[in-house]
Amino acid sequence: MEKIFAFFKLGLKYLYRYRRRYGFLLAALVFGFAVVTFITSLKDGMYESVYYSAQSHYAGDIVAVSYDSYSNVINHMGQNEMSAILKAADAAEVNPQYTVLRTLFGETGVVFYNGNAIQLKYVVGSDWEGEAHYFSKISFEETPYPFVGDDGIFLSTPTALQLGAGMGDSVILEVTTRWGQKNTGVFIVKGIIQDTSIFGYYKAYISRLTLNRLLLYDDEDCSSIGFFLDVPRKAEQKRRQLQEILAENIQTGPLVYDRDELSRETSQPWDGIKIFLYTMPVYLSEISDLLGAMNIIVYFLYGMMLLIILVSAAVTYRLILHERTREMGIMRAIGFYGQDIRAVLWIEVIALGFISLFAGFLLAWSLSRLVLLLPFSWFPSFEIFLKNGKLTALYLPRTMLFNAASVFLLLFVVALAPSFRASRKNLSGLLSGEPL
Repeated sequence: MEKIFAFFKLGLKYLYRYRRRYGFLLAALVFGFAVVTFITSLKDGMYESVYYSAQSHYAGDIVAVSYDSYSNVINHMGQNEMSAILKAADAAEVNPQYTVLRTLFGETGVVFYNGNAIQLKYVVGSDWEGEAHYFSKISFEETPYPFVGDDGIFLSTPTALQLGAGMGDSVILEVTTRWGQKNTGVFIVKGIIQDTSIFGYYKAYISRLTLNRLLLYDDEDCSSIGFFLDVPRKAEQKRRQLQEILAENIQTGPLVYDRDELSRETSQPWDGIKIFLYTMPVYLSEISDLLGAMNIIVYFLYGMMLLIILVSAAVTYRLILHERTREMGIMRAIGFYGQDIRAVLWIEVIALGFISLFAGFLLAWSLSRLVLLLPFSWFPSFEIFLKNGKLTALYLPRTMLFNAASVFLLLFVVALAPSFRASRKNLSGLLSGEPL
């Protein structure tokens, strides 16, 4: 142990002594690690923001959605299906943090105010008490009215602006019932939600009971049941367990993994109510492909950067060792073995790697802090990639480990062969300063 400590101390001493020679290699490693860490952390942060935007929009990490072939409003779930799903969730030990029941109405909802009309993309029937955890995190234009009663409607900012409606105004909502007739209700605007993303641009929330009655559902019916998990990464495993149990009791669709499969399966004919289980990657498959392509480009550029650094670093490191041949000869003369010299050289390289990682991470962190100051509101539909309106970096352990491993692999390749040649060269050759 004492010998290892001595080698460690000696390696750090030599690294400091030759710091100017190591300067170029250090700068190259710091810059390369900082750039790739900055880009990959932004990509991870963008995906997380998209994921949680989708999680809030679809209400869960695992979502059971109904498709009713006998209803004009296709997303209708009856009591038998609801009971089967909740029992299956208990049997499959889904153990959700929250269970959310929603009634959904699609793209034919229209809201009227003072002679203006806006067609909504989403009308969501929510249980105010059951989704208190969600509504407490929403940003509003001004303090909303309490989430109670069945006469309130919460509009997105773009919808309210185009209607000209404000807090306390009465608006009319028109929907198509389960059997195809038009039905309307009068609502008081109790809140205006700051949401200009593709998920919330033309969106409105009312109570689930009220929407059920407008659609001529039974009072307790719904369209989807969402499960929020404590550990979202286990969503796919839990979905499979839930699917196995649920398929034994009610009509279910197969598991799908992207939007193409989703479209194919939901376009197939069936009779009655069929339940599909989704996780967020199913809805986000197209965005995941986009971010995946971005990732490929990032690592291609990173590979090119590493290749350039590798060639430059190999020349630099060989030059450093050439200047130190006599020094290594003296070390051999006073009793150092070849493996001892290699240990000292590798300690220098390892220490250089850790310094590069630390400095590179600080540079990447500084760049990510600067990005927080940049506005992205001018970029259409970019809001889903933002967290609280900011482009935020996320430093995932797996990504950081991969980036760090790339740096150390580069150093290993650069230092391995020259250090072996230097440590195995005969003593006379080292003392005479012969090229390695």
